[in-house]
Amino acid sequence: MSFVELLAFLTTGAVVWFWFDSLKARETGVDAARRACVREGVQFLDETVVGQGLRLARDDNGRVVLRRGYAFEYSVSGDDRNAGSVVLEGREVVLVDVSAHRLARRAVVIDLHTRGPSA
Repeated sequence: MSFVELLAFLTTGAVVWFWFDSLKARETGVDAARRACVREGVQFLDETVVGQGLRLARDDNGRVVLRRGYAFEYSVSGDDRNAGSVVLEGREVVLVDVSAHRLARRAVVIDLHTRGPSA
């Protein structure tokens, strides 16, 4: 086996590993988003997550891992869409954010207090 063939074989193996690892990470992201929506009592829309970023990071043990960010949408009433996010380091979920609906509700309340109900 020549050096070029070996390099092509190793590159193909790395691409296949990355593809399968990304599929497993996406499944983990979907599961984390679904569980967070159930916990918050909101509806997980489209039953999917969308990749938002990929970079190298260090985990709590100092190992280099892939940090993946995913976005998803959820609804409080069925008539709205709110943005949520999931961050994974390796296969570990480090952040799930489903707070957009609380922030939007707080902004409306603050607006009513500052402008009054007649505005």
